[in-house]
Amino acid sequence: MTKDINKKPFDEATKLKLEIFGECFREWLPVFIHNKFVDKLFIYDFFAGSGTDIEGHPGSPLILLNEAKGDNCKVCNSLDQKRVIFGFNELRVHKSIKLQNAIKSHLDNCLKENCQKKECPYKYKVGNFDFKEAFNSDKFQDILKNKSYAKFILLDQYGFKQVDDVIFKELVNSPKTDFIFFIASSSIDRFKTHPNTLKHIDTSVIDFNNRPKDRHKAIAQYFMNLIDNPDYYLHHFTIKKGSNHYGLIFGSSHSLGMEKFLKVCWKKDTFSGESTDNTYDDFQENTLFHNPTTSNKKEAVKALIKDKILKCEISDNQTGLKFALSNLCLPELFTQTVIELEKSGKIKRTGDVNNTSTGIHRAKKYLIELIK
Repeated sequence: MTKDINKKPFDEATKLKLEIFGECFREWLPVFIHNKFVDKLFIYDFFAGSGTDIEGHPGSPLILLNEAKGDNCKVCNSLDQKRVIFGFNELRVHKSIKLQNAIKSHLDNCLKENCQKKECPYKYKVGNFDFKEAFNSDKFQDILKNKSYAKFILLDQYGFKQVDDVIFKELVNSPKTDFIFFIASSSIDRFKTHPNTLKHIDTSVIDFNNRPKDRHKAIAQYFMNLIDNPDYYLHHFTIKKGSNHYGLIFGSSHSLGMEKFLKVCWKKDTFSGESTDNTYDDFQENTLFHNPTTSNKKEAVKALIKDKILKCEISDNQTGLKFALSNLCLPELFTQTVIELEKSGKIKRTGDVNNTSTGIHRAKKYLIELIK
């Protein structure tokens, strides 16, 4: 029997996880609502719970629906004819019934208090299916593989057994699909030699001989190694709870998706955008050597960028911006580094010079040349 986190108030770690879910979806939704190449949007929450904790704090389904509204119903009022469909799944029937009631109440209140429309423009369905049966169903697979549909998939599994190598690879190889999943990294480490663990994840290729705070990063690297596409983006965020470390893993095939994920994570962790446990041993706020303008990770990635530019391994802005992203930094770090090198007289930029650091897939290309 899986643990029921809805039977008690959400703890701080769970609240942070839910905040990240909501903020990532807030960044994702407008991009695809206004994308002329997308016919429909599908949002799936496969481990949805009962809708709230015991004190009434919203769980992921209500958070997603609330974010879909936007400020002053700006997002849902801009839908026009585009269809947005939510799929909420909760295996246990009694919890799915509670979820159905919570969603209906939420949407009724939203219509009454916020919206000028007679009915909610969003469609939704609540199911109580086994996850892998639902995931492998013909209906879901048809949606997942459709290039005209945008998909946001939330997998807040209990533990680590549901999102295995096969599920992960299907998500990575699906068009217009961004996903987030939770994984209990400390549990994988603790039971790494247990047969039940090895059925789902090959722990023999994961380096657990590191600090506890690096467990989740090591597991994220395991999933990264399963990806064949060099242009795919994967990010991770560690959440410490007591002595244990859990985490989220984000996947997107588009640089804009990665930008959005990173934007949220760097708000939560201004040192590295990766963790609540000071991964890079930065001096904390209110300590003598704290520097709010930089961090150990930023300095390390800046040094890498400078080295690659001076070795002519990065010779244009598009390559450099993507390099910053692949090292889990916001693209603006590359732009800052280039400007520093330019001011010091080591390089010059030629062509359509610009300082574009967001929406980098649209950045006009310029070249970087060494000054000798």
